[in-house]
Amino acid sequence: MVTFSFRGHGASGGHSTVGDREVYDLAAAVRWARELGHTRVVTVGFSMGGSVVLRHAALNGGDKHDDPARTDAVVSVSAPARWYYRGTAPMRRLHWLVTRPEGRLVGRYGFGTRIHRREWDPVPLSPVEAVPRIAPTPLLIVHGDRDGYFPLDHPRMLAAAAGDHGELWLEPGMGHAEHAAHDVLLARIADWAAARAG
Repeated sequence: MVTFSFRGHGASGGHSTVGDREVYDLAAAVRWARELGHTRVVTVGFSMGGSVVLRHAALNGGDKHDDPARTDAVVSVSAPARWYYRGTAPMRRLHWLVTRPEGRLVGRYGFGTRIHRREWDPVPLSPVEAVPRIAPTPLLIVHGDRDGYFPLDHPRMLAAAAGDHGELWLEPGMGHAEHAAHDVLLARIADWAAARAG
């Protein structure tokens, strides 16, 4: 297993682009996993990472068998379906954190996340636009029915975009991302990944 922190998070260098250039971080991690001898790689991401694994798979999955950054299966947990969503209080706070100079200071010193000050140019492919490009790579979308950041229309939009090649798990009582994912759910995800990448 390979785990890492995206750019601008914790001890990682650089500045977070909040899901844009992080696809390059994930591609580097997948290539490294293959260099370590892993022949089958499943990417798993939570929240922003959930959107990153979707975009990464759209760029490096499917029939690209000779691409060392390709993914063999994808698990996206608590991901947004579209950019710039401000429909919940936590997302309004997050937008303040990302877009305002004082918010970026709070992010840096309060949360240990260095956020890039420039806006996206161009705007990256949205998660819901990326999903149809992932096929035939297996895709699992996991979302809690008590997610305070992204309501259930987000996972449903992603699942609809995936069609027959995607699977949707709506988890009763689950909140947002890794802090809400209990051990039983993580074990189920691991079993799904092992079955698809085996």
